[in-house]
Amino acid sequence: VNISILIVAVVIFLLVLHHNFLSLSDFLKRELSDSSPLGLQPIDFIPAAPQRLVDERNDKEISVVIAASDERLGGAIAAMNSIYRHTRANVVFHIVTLNDTVDHLRLWLSGTALKNIRYRILDFDPRVLEGKVQVDPQKADTFKPLTFARFYLPSLVPHAEKVVYVDDDVIVQDDILELYNTPLKPGHAAAFSDDCDSTSSKVAVRGAGNQYNYIGFLDYKKETIRKLAMKANTCSFNPGVFIANLTEWKLQNITQQLEKWMALNVVEELYSKTLAGSITTPPLLIVFYKQHSSIDPMWNVRHLGSSAGKRYSPQFVKAAKLLHWNGHFKPWGRTASYAEVWEKWYVPDPTGKFNLIRRHPEASEAK
Repeated sequence: VNISILIVAVVIFLLVLHHNFLSLSDFLKRELSDSSPLGLQPIDFIPAAPQRLVDERNDKEISVVIAASDERLGGAIAAMNSIYRHTRANVVFHIVTLNDTVDHLRLWLSGTALKNIRYRILDFDPRVLEGKVQVDPQKADTFKPLTFARFYLPSLVPHAEKVVYVDDDVIVQDDILELYNTPLKPGHAAAFSDDCDSTSSKVAVRGAGNQYNYIGFLDYKKETIRKLAMKANTCSFNPGVFIANLTEWKLQNITQQLEKWMALNVVEELYSKTLAGSITTPPLLIVFYKQHSSIDPMWNVRHLGSSAGKRYSPQFVKAAKLLHWNGHFKPWGRTASYAEVWEKWYVPDPTGKFNLIRRHPEASEAK
């Protein structure tokens, strides 16, 4: 009798449970058909939705490092604006500057259309260069300590595994995420664009300017250089745009290696007397000799500042993913080629301190 009562109780319990499941199923079907795509509640009920999702930007965080000196601050601003407007990636700018530029930079960013970008301002201490850079007293004004900031990337962005470094004289015309995703070969701490690149997969570049090699940067008469057994005709690379794997960078002590060659140059003068470019390039060429990957040449279309003339066709400039005005003719000056392209991304200085020499009255703040 007890067993029979127990069986009846179990059957009744299972029938009630089955009925409840059917009722719940009907309720969920009605909710899914009548409410928002989430089914149970409107999207507005989700607390504190990140702004980047509201803006349809994805969660991929991209660390971009850029140096910003006060006299060239407009260049850095235009570069950041062009990067931000062309990507849906979650870009975080790490802006390296000197202490006397911080207030000006904050005002420029907070008082313009760039107020929504994510950024960190990093104060660079020039004292780290003591004993590593020989400054000519007669040319002290031309010494730019921020050009060496790229040597100290792990210290500037300690928690990132990978970063994009760009000079302040660039304009980006495509999604920086593509450049960030450039594959690096195992054991390579960086990827650069070789200076011998004269063609891309789609467009032939005519008159691309001087094609540099190692002998243009290093003095091969010096025994220290000869002992390295680096071929003098090896194609150099441009360090104004590159990708860095900071895990490999730290494992290989890249910063310490660069500082070693900087200090040796002070003593032995290892750089070429007819140096073809920036004094930051020679130690990078030594440390990364045949130990770097390559980036798509269209992600560093350079030499726009090498002369006042237009060496590229308008069609090629439009197709370029990144334009680089390396050289003496900067796009915020009087005679740079394709300065009108740069000015589309320039954001006027609310303080009026940055003196942009305008040539194109139609140029205005990028929308």
